[in-house]
Amino acid sequence: MYRNVKIKGKAPAAQDPEGTGSCFDMTVPSEARAGTHQPLAVENKDLPRWSKATMQYKYPSPKPDPKAYLLKGEGEAIKSHKAAAVAAVAVTGSSCGSPSSPKGAGRAGSAPGSPVGRARSESPSLPSPPKAGAFEQRSNPPNTTFRRFYERGDLPISVDHKSFKNAIKWKVDLDKLDYHHYLPIFFDGIRETRDPYRFLAIKGVEDLLAAGGNRILPVIPQLIIPIKTALNTRDPAVIAVCLQLLQKLVLSGELVGQALVPYYRQILPIFNLYITRNKNLGDGIDYAQQQYDCLGELISDTLALLEQRGGEDAFINIKYMVPTYESCVNFS
Repeated sequence: MYRNVKIKGKAPAAQDPEGTGSCFDMTVPSEARAGTHQPLAVENKDLPRWSKATMQYKYPSPKPDPKAYLLKGEGEAIKSHKAAAVAAVAVTGSSCGSPSSPKGAGRAGSAPGSPVGRARSESPSLPSPPKAGAFEQRSNPPNTTFRRFYERGDLPISVDHKSFKNAIKWKVDLDKLDYHHYLPIFFDGIRETRDPYRFLAIKGVEDLLAAGGNRILPVIPQLIIPIKTALNTRDPAVIAVCLQLLQKLVLSGELVGQALVPYYRQILPIFNLYITRNKNLGDGIDYAQQQYDCLGELISDTLALLEQRGGEDAFINIKYMVPTYESCVNFS
């Protein structure tokens, strides 16, 4: 908090005006999904299409309006209007409708009262091509399973306030916990951005991975959706935490890295998106490197660890999802 507000100059996190700060506050349930696309304000049929032939955006042609065409007898009205304009030029000396007038002035069908003129004046403004928004943060509603279980009192944890650093106080021995039930719940809470949920979820995952041993491998399929949801929020702080925990997950067991290979299609698309997000400081020094929050560095280290622990099929699957990745394993 102090580093983000005082040193980096970021705005402090918004406080919940409805909360009282008590441990008995309950979060209002939300049906919104995390990491969803934002719908466009314009219908898809009205958006311009990219033309490879002209290398520019091409708008769809509007449907012809029968009222915009000349009807029987309106030609004479246009001729009389043009004759009146010429007579006005002769009397007042105005240049409107004269041969020296701008190109297109006084042209048949473009008079103010004509149907064509009305159609041109009433044509709406065309929508501009929408931005891709690949790096924009997506929705991250506070509706995690971890938050719901913690507020309900179903998790055997509490904050242990120490003199130098907070920790988690487990009310049950970790060897007696059911990892199929608790580990996916804690992984679902790593996308939390508010304390104490964020602190408890991250530290809880670290403690469970450190004491898991052989009990972690059977739970891998249940961890893919929480990890994918946290990455799809596209919040740099959440992605950095998820990558750090993913490295600890790979190192927690002997065959965990190989068990993650079939799920690269769900995890690695965000890696390919942020792999170039490095801190280009030139010859400067990054004094916050101990925080280990550079996404480009985190993704490179995570991919190298996945290749080293993923077996012989890891590299080909990583290369398929992240084409710019180069192997770090020496086969010579």
